[in-house]
Amino acid sequence: MIEFIQGRIEELDPAQATIATAGGVGYLLNISLNTYSAIRGKSEVRLYVYEAIREDAYVLYGFADRRERELFLLLISVPGIGGSSARMIQSAFSPAELESIISSGDERQLKQVKGIGLKTAQRIIVDLHDKICVESAAAGNAGNAVSGSAAGETVESATAALTMLGFQQAASLKVVQAIVKEKPDFSVEAVIKEALKRI
Repeated sequence: MIEFIQGRIEELDPAQATIATAGGVGYLLNISLNTYSAIRGKSEVRLYVYEAIREDAYVLYGFADRRERELFLLLISVPGIGGSSARMIQSAFSPAELESIISSGDERQLKQVKGIGLKTAQRIIVDLHDKICVESAAAGNAGNAVSGSAAGETVESATAALTMLGFQQAASLKVVQAIVKEKPDFSVEAVIKEALKRI
């Protein structure tokens, strides 16, 4: 079992990271928006790993810290929640926000995530409520401001990330452009989080 992968970031976008290790091997890891925010701008990183091994695929998920990985493991323990859905949820909320949502039984917030209906949201809350320890933490991450020509890069990066998460490119582009027009100071992460609620 792989506990973590440490190395140099070769490629990074809001949905995936390629880490080159000292042995000359490059690992492609699926990441959440929270992990992307934590490692962006760094050259050397350590990502904690979850291995999803199936008959037809071998997929690695990477996390900036153990706390996020633990939440991921809790989410995929809920019937009907797979790796992709768990990553979607973790891209929509920070670990502190997610713990608070589950602890308070706020199914309305969970339903905002694409692919999470009322029954699934209720199941997540029922199954995980007693397992979640809520920490008092200020929610929200303003991120870096964007303006002018940088807005085009924000649209491009956010659209690419949403496409990699499984959304149609045309629909993603439309939503992202609308958000950037409304909130030109939003970071790429903030745009993606808002888009996940609208698509």
